[in-house]
Amino acid sequence: MRTDKTILVLGGTGKTGRRIVDQLRELGADPRVGSRSAPLPFDWENPQTWPAALNGVQTVYVSFFPDLAAPAAPAAIRAFTEQAVSAGVEKLVLLSGRGEAEAQVCEEIVAGAGVEWTVLRASWFNQNFSENYLLEPVLEGAVVLPVGDIPEPFVDADDLADAAVAVLTQDGHHGKIYELTGPRLLTFADAVSEIATTTGRPVAFVPVSVEDYATALKEAGLPDDTVGFLIYLFTTVLDGRNAQVEDGVRKILGRPARDFADYARATAATGIWSPR
Repeated sequence: MRTDKTILVLGGTGKTGRRIVDQLRELGADPRVGSRSAPLPFDWENPQTWPAALNGVQTVYVSFFPDLAAPAAPAAIRAFTEQAVSAGVEKLVLLSGRGEAEAQVCEEIVAGAGVEWTVLRASWFNQNFSENYLLEPVLEGAVVLPVGDIPEPFVDADDLADAAVAVLTQDGHHGKIYELTGPRLLTFADAVSEIATTTGRPVAFVPVSVEDYATALKEAGLPDDTVGFLIYLFTTVLDGRNAQVEDGVRKILGRPARDFADYARATAATGIWSPR
């Protein structure tokens, strides 16, 4: 395991990035946090911040905001990759999404950069229910989404971070695409039911039409591009194309992926799902 190289973690204060930063520090590394609030700020929308953040860096964890499926992603990934290679970066580890054709365009850009590369394709994160936009609905007792009975192998963000740290600090992962999923398939209704069971609170899953969901998002004040992106995720990525379990976590870490039930029990114990 190599911890002597300077590692830039983009999205270093986000769901996966902060976990990776914490783990690297525990290993004795000194990762550079890539975020707008960092001492050396990094902003995807401001390329003028990129050179300073890349200075002296050998390895980069590339997490694009909001998602590689966003229309602006390919151009930004291409420009950043070219600049990173010119700055002396030797390894790129890209966080990608499963079943996203648009994201695969970005994967090809990274793979063609001429340096060591690895792609981590992740399923929906368990932590979306506790650290993101689904937390408030869980607290309110009703998770309303435009999805049906299509199952998803939800993956734990801690597993993703463990896998990313291994790839960032170890050899043997060049040119590989890992599909990171949990160990079993659950529908959103299944996942919400498990959360309700572990919390001892009534939490319902309520399916709605795409049209009603889009209307609710707009009424909540979300901009049109954000609404369009969320609708894309729920209607395209969750059409059954990802309804299979993969073994990327085991391939990288040599252990099984964390089960959603274990995540739900541990998260419920923190009190985050207790009504305020």
